[in-house]
Amino acid sequence: VPRTLQLSMTGVRDLSLIETAPQNRMAVETVIAPYSAEIVKEAIQYELQRGGQIYYVYNRVEGIEEVGARLRELVPGLTLTIGHGQLPENELFERMHRFKEGKFQILLATTIIENGIDISNVNTMIVHHAERFGLAQLYQLRGRVGRGHQLAFCYLMISPRGVVNEQARRRLDAIREFSHLGAGFRVAGRDLEIRGAGNLLGPEQSGHIATLGIETYLKLLEDTIQELQGEPIKEESAITVDLPVAASIPADYIGDTNLRLEVYRKIAALEGSEESLVAELRDRFGKPPRAVMELIGVAGLKRLAASLGVQSISVHASKLQIRFRQDAVLDVERLIELVSSKPGARFSPTGVLAVGREPSVEWVELAKNILLQLPEEAENGT
Repeated sequence: VPRTLQLSMTGVRDLSLIETAPQNRMAVETVIAPYSAEIVKEAIQYELQRGGQIYYVYNRVEGIEEVGARLRELVPGLTLTIGHGQLPENELFERMHRFKEGKFQILLATTIIENGIDISNVNTMIVHHAERFGLAQLYQLRGRVGRGHQLAFCYLMISPRGVVNEQARRRLDAIREFSHLGAGFRVAGRDLEIRGAGNLLGPEQSGHIATLGIETYLKLLEDTIQELQGEPIKEESAITVDLPVAASIPADYIGDTNLRLEVYRKIAALEGSEESLVAELRDRFGKPPRAVMELIGVAGLKRLAASLGVQSISVHASKLQIRFRQDAVLDVERLIELVSSKPGARFSPTGVLAVGREPSVEWVELAKNILLQLPEEAENGT
């Protein structure tokens, strides 16, 4: 499967995607937290109050009865049934059927519910020791709730101490990141990166591309295939942003090196709002320090600069200097108005805009404000 997916992602094999969710379907709210009896109790009680049912996933037959007993103690009066693969087929079918009919409020089960279960009244799932599950498993399990028109919740409970290994952390980060509807393909791509792709032409079914990262690896492979097919390769212009700001992720904010690199990559590849990323960082690591906020700002500035045809942004002689490429998409009238309205501003014949900065304005903020004033109007057609 990893090699087949890799071939599809590089264009060697055809690929079809279905990303449109069913009508009125809502994304499942995903919560990752160390195991807490209080969280479990609140989650169960909330779902019962709105008349729903719950899946509790415990993936070991040994000890599953004890877990059921603890849940009954936690929520007095709870009606619970247990399902796992070692039950006789008729007994398992009877329990599942009665749960579907609403005779039980909670189904405590192993991963036998991973596929083929579609009960619209079940809108809360609690996964015990989620760090022990694979990424594809977590994605499939989460898909068992939210099958109706109500907002669903998936609680991924990890070790009570909150300590998980690097691979597990990457899986949990991925399942949290790709929580929107139609994210299955992206989950598969991240799973490919975590587990490794197969040898493209050889017999091996697994490999390691962590050194490059899946995006860079596939881009290089795509360019090579286009070159062999005689197709032109689109050159991507590099943008240099050299501003006197401390843009980084301090080690005392995110101690783990691999996790820090993962966040660096997420910031660089951000497509959504910066506010959502800041909220995620605050939730996972605490309030982001100034250096992290500067890094997010610089990354957003680079994306904006790329859309306008900017070659570089720097500071020289206490002035912000923005160098444009010859193919820059600018409104000349706006540029003239900007230069004339700011004392000391100038635009050189070589395509460099120099603007002074007021002490109260940060360099990144100044650069963004200037670039936002210069795009060519779409309706101008020029």
